[in-house]
Amino acid sequence: MSTRAGTIHAASVAAPAPAKAATLPLVVGLAGVAVTVSGFFVAGASKIAASWLIACMFFLAITLGMLFLVMIHYIFDAGWSTMLRRQLEHGISTFTWLAILFLPLILLSWFYKPDLLWKWMNPAFDLATIGGHGTVGDDPLWVKKAGYLNMEFFTIRYVLFFGSWILLAAIFRRNSFSQDVDGDPRWTLSSRKWAAGGLFLAALTSTFAAFDWLKSLEYHWFSTMYGVWFFASSVRAALSVSALIFIYLIARQGRGVIRTAHLYDIGKLMFTFTVFWAYITFSQYFLIWNANIPEETFWFNLREQGNWWWVGMAILFGHFALPFLYLLSYKAKVAPSRLLPVAIWILAFVLLDLIFNIMPFKKDAAGVPLPFGISIWDVSALVGVGGIWLWSYIRSFGTTKLIPIRDPRIVESLEHRE
Repeated sequence: MSTRAGTIHAASVAAPAPAKAATLPLVVGLAGVAVTVSGFFVAGASKIAASWLIACMFFLAITLGMLFLVMIHYIFDAGWSTMLRRQLEHGISTFTWLAILFLPLILLSWFYKPDLLWKWMNPAFDLATIGGHGTVGDDPLWVKKAGYLNMEFFTIRYVLFFGSWILLAAIFRRNSFSQDVDGDPRWTLSSRKWAAGGLFLAALTSTFAAFDWLKSLEYHWFSTMYGVWFFASSVRAALSVSALIFIYLIARQGRGVIRTAHLYDIGKLMFTFTVFWAYITFSQYFLIWNANIPEETFWFNLREQGNWWWVGMAILFGHFALPFLYLLSYKAKVAPSRLLPVAIWILAFVLLDLIFNIMPFKKDAAGVPLPFGISIWDVSALVGVGGIWLWSYIRSFGTTKLIPIRDPRIVESLEHRE
């Protein structure tokens, strides 16, 4: 491990954003929350809960992706990503607020049983209303899964999931920020050790969180690749946000310590995870469709009805083909003006992919999914959760240096070349 600390110009590493800069996103976020809460009385609990789940899972995916990237940085003892890691550390400060924002879904599930989100939570729910027959309590499949799919264990897992993510985020942030003060390499060694176990813990908890909060919306369906799909989407989202952060810093302060090679490496990873996401998504579809077992294929059959078929086609070409072809270009990876649109594009399709996974659980009396559409409650929920997420990020952004100035590999990162 290199121990060079180097001399870094103070102007390039000063805290770039005062705490008061976070006020606007907080106000906007609270306004979005207020509008969404009003929808509870206008559109009903089920519609608002679905919109809120989409918003929470979108920003949770971004934050989990950032946590994975922090740990991958330490595991590989990477040099180039040392500067990027500081921005990721600000992003993972949002786990606590995401846990609070997700809590209303847990509380509604306990105290508002009728037709909310997860049908298995109400044993008296009439499956005939969504094209099935009998009640959840009489469903042999739910009876077999009841040891896992029950409210008590569901709530315990919510606490364990967020508790583990908050703990890991706190440890990595403490180690990094403390090293800014004393420059002791032991903080890096500590983070590397925590990353070794943390990757396993984060992989396990994020997989089961995807099972709990997304896949169990259709509790009859199962897929062994679903957790990997969520991981791929999370890292794609985190890399896109990282690109946007670097582009913003370049626009605000000039190139400064950010080199073309940093953007190039982020762009290469965006390309890599575009291919990885496509591989996982296609493999899940191919294995289930080729087996042709009705208990598995129904999930895809539902998403080929009505205008959901067009959403699926949009994801196929917009989430894979277009970013894949676009990011083949060298200039698309290094020019901020060209990297910006593809980063926004990928984020938009990560969101659309989550909607594709979440919303078709809403069916009419014939069991056909309700048509795809974006409502004001979907937008207000995204604004609400997003505003609070950005407020937490900016609040952390202004408390420390722009880069980890005493990290053993910071000079290597500053001198990074293609």
